[in-house]
Amino acid sequence: VVTSDVLREARILILHTGRDFSFDDCGRAFTCLPVEEPSALAEALVCNLDSLLGTMTHRLCVGSPPGVWVCSTDMLLTVPSAPGIDWDSFQGVRVIAVPGSQAYARNHGVYLADEQGLVRDIIYKGTAAQIQQCAGPDGTVPLVCGVVFFSSDAAEQLLATHVIPPLDACTYMGLDSGAPPIQLSLFFDIVLCMAGGMTKEAFIKGGSDTSVRSARSVLWTALRNFPLSMACIPDASYDYMTTSASDHIRSLTLLPGSASHLLFCKTAHSHVDQPCLLEDGSSVTNCLLEGAVRLAAGSVIQHCHLQGPLEIGPGCLLSGLTASSSLALQGCPLRDVVLQGHHIRLRDLSCHVFTLTGCFDDWQSPAEEATYLNMPWAEFFHRTGIREGDLWDAEMPQRSRCLLSARLFPVLHACEVLGLEEVLWTCASCPPMSLGIGAIWCSPAPQIAPPHCKNLRDAPPGLPTSQGGCKPCESLSPAAGRSELVRGDLQPGYGFAASFCFLVASTAGDAGIAARALACIADVLGCMAQGEGGLRSGPAANSEWASAFRCLESGDIAGGVRELAAERQKWMSRPVLLVRAARHYEGAEQILIRQAVMSSCQFVTVGQAELPPLGHWVQVVCPARLDLSGGWSDTPPITYEHGGAVVDVAVLVDGAVVELVCRELEHLQDYCQPHAPGALLKAAFICTQVVQFPSQKPLRAQLMESFGGGFEVHTWSKLPHGSGLGTSSILAGAVMASLYRATGKAASTESLIHAVLHLEQRLTTGGGWQDQVGGLVPGIKIGRSKAQLPLRVEVEKIPVPDGFTQTLNDHLLLVYTGKTRLARNLLQDVVRNWYARLPSAVQNANVLVSNAEECAQALRQGNLLLIGKCLDRYWQQKKCMAPGCEPLAVRRMMDALRPHVYGQCLAGAGGGGFLYVLTKGPRQKEALHQILAKTEGLGNFSIHSIEVDMGGFSVEVVGCEPK
Repeated sequence: VVTSDVLREARILILHTGRDFSFDDCGRAFTCLPVEEPSALAEALVCNLDSLLGTMTHRLCVGSPPGVWVCSTDMLLTVPSAPGIDWDSFQGVRVIAVPGSQAYARNHGVYLADEQGLVRDIIYKGTAAQIQQCAGPDGTVPLVCGVVFFSSDAAEQLLATHVIPPLDACTYMGLDSGAPPIQLSLFFDIVLCMAGGMTKEAFIKGGSDTSVRSARSVLWTALRNFPLSMACIPDASYDYMTTSASDHIRSLTLLPGSASHLLFCKTAHSHVDQPCLLEDGSSVTNCLLEGAVRLAAGSVIQHCHLQGPLEIGPGCLLSGLTASSSLALQGCPLRDVVLQGHHIRLRDLSCHVFTLTGCFDDWQSPAEEATYLNMPWAEFFHRTGIREGDLWDAEMPQRSRCLLSARLFPVLHACEVLGLEEVLWTCASCPPMSLGIGAIWCSPAPQIAPPHCKNLRDAPPGLPTSQGGCKPCESLSPAAGRSELVRGDLQPGYGFAASFCFLVASTAGDAGIAARALACIADVLGCMAQGEGGLRSGPAANSEWASAFRCLESGDIAGGVRELAAERQKWMSRPVLLVRAARHYEGAEQILIRQAVMSSCQFVTVGQAELPPLGHWVQVVCPARLDLSGGWSDTPPITYEHGGAVVDVAVLVDGAVVELVCRELEHLQDYCQPHAPGALLKAAFICTQVVQFPSQKPLRAQLMESFGGGFEVHTWSKLPHGSGLGTSSILAGAVMASLYRATGKAASTESLIHAVLHLEQRLTTGGGWQDQVGGLVPGIKIGRSKAQLPLRVEVEKIPVPDGFTQTLNDHLLLVYTGKTRLARNLLQDVVRNWYARLPSAVQNANVLVSNAEECAQALRQGNLLLIGKCLDRYWQQKKCMAPGCEPLAVRRMMDALRPHVYGQCLAGAGGGGFLYVLTKGPRQKEALHQILAKTEGLGNFSIHSIEVDMGGFSVEVVGCEPK
């Protein structure tokens, strides 16, 4: 469960990796450096990530408060041993800068800061005038070096945005959410919003498209109030690892030496028979060079086993070559070229593929403007006889034809073993090679499986650290990264349990039994991940599982279970895939739960009413709800397998407007993705049958034929996101009521309660019935459901003594905790525990229902003391049902208030939002505010008075102008 508490005293470092790098198959982070670490416990290669980790841990991060550091790994960074960063009175976010020349800054980012060190703007590839504006007295400018620090408070606010659309699609679970992922920049989307010189309008408009602009709006709201300061480190150096080979070679031969824990070596972790043949300004790392191997200044050899006589000219980078390649290299003039061997796998076939490029080639520029082997493409075509159509498909646009997409390097041949000669012929006077017959062409795709790299302690000093001269992680198969369970150590009983559950699920005639069997298979998959693989609960909308889900949706349980099993076999190779497969089995289980809950549709009856005139508004206003006892017992499948009872109060608090336009029927197709824009409204149009979807008839034709025009729906709520006051379900009820009325129909409150159940199943959010009962039925009531299908909710209004409603108004207060619930998928955890029939979950369901009945009785008596005891018990029951729903700040708040209240509880599922308290004295708003103001560690709280709403929701035709 994700909670904000982990950030309070945590010191977290995130190293960003993932971008491809032309000169190292493992990326920039794992590019080996020509250095050795004399103080290391064992001799080992040092890659860029090792260097950055040491720099961050022992230099930049020293003295910093708790929080989150983020560091890029696409640069070489050196920092003096005492960087001199002042952390006194620090708040907010701090970026680290490195002084650089104005000439270098023309292709990079620079900070514009004021005299206090507060950042005003971030300028990327600015004009000479813009860069000059950032310069200090010595003429240097503060370069953006890819390092930023978030204080605990700022990190918590940033983390809270991961549950807010569209930023939720940016998380690592985005592919499984069904929503299209969006790409954001750490510096130009997240950090920039805190720059003092940035305005809200300019920041939001700077987004590349609608989704990014929407994301920027959320980030502005969440982070704008945090100060953004800069620390520029004197004598530090920064070198971005570009896609230029000449730049990379320069970096490896002229590596700065200010990182004292690392020692630059011309021959690092290598054995060279004749070191006198290595000119100054050259570099050899992780190599075995036998015989006379001459290396000119300005050239680099890494991860190679070569046998002389060989002569390597200036400007060369050789990597991943074995001794068998040496013969082909003898007598071949090498100058200003990059020659690499790559270990790749094509399914179960291992290949050693070679690539050859020029030192000055631009990999991404269009061919008409670029070079290959340092010569224009036209000259290359003329010299070799190769044609443009041999390298790129005819339909590929000219601007997309570049070195990166050219099919230049052979991977397989029908009857021959391919070697280095197949790429070296272009450097000599060899005849052109036939490219089309019997060969398959592809881009290099190395596999990385670090857990099975050789133990470097076993390597004799001075010798290469792996056979064949390549890095240990380059030639391993994907299977090498599997957990011990999947490699064959599957514990007895796991396989039997999964097989038994498969048999039950595929033969069960009852959807409820099949759902529980699928839940058991999900548990087996989760156990196999052994606690690794990410959050256990999460989305389940990956397209690979769609076919199986469609079978289940159509009622073909046996066929769906078979397809699930077939797809599951593709997701068994490592923990992260096992966990994602487990989530999708729970997604399949939710489909069967939805079908059971939608049996409640038979209790929805819609009558006829007068059709309002065109151009008139129908306005629906609903109160919020407080759940006083019994929540979670209304949640499917608990509510129809065990039976539920919830005591709710309709309350008036204080609201924001959301608008959306749909012009085509296709605009409604994402109604079942809860986090898609306007998904709830789209589902409401479909569930009220205002729109038939799917349909062959276009949206415009449907609306004109039935109603003579379209609809405009405005929704608003005066409560913050994640308040815990049931706003989503109540809003669904309000929208459905307004649509029924606007289309000349009428639905009773009971029908709306069940209609919202139906809508939330179509929306795929699941959920129970207590929210709409609380907001649509006025006053104080108890809702109940029996342990049976079809699911029917019955509501009983609770009579209270005369004047007791006003007493509640005087003693009930809402405290906004200032915390957003970060645990996104508590419902999945609850359902999982229920299906497992954990004794604690079953017992808790029993006491939730009994406590609700006791609370109802206490309300009938008008006994505040007993009501308070029920609230306290209810909070303990919520924590048992959903561990992790009580953040530390909320616990401190409740501890401070406990002497002054009869009882207290977080509204809804907990984790944040609103705390409601039943005070011992009447009208205690100011007194409680003073108490909380003196309590440390609470953050931004606020206290609100509330009033029991006795009127319920209202539906009104208000004319041509909305109120």
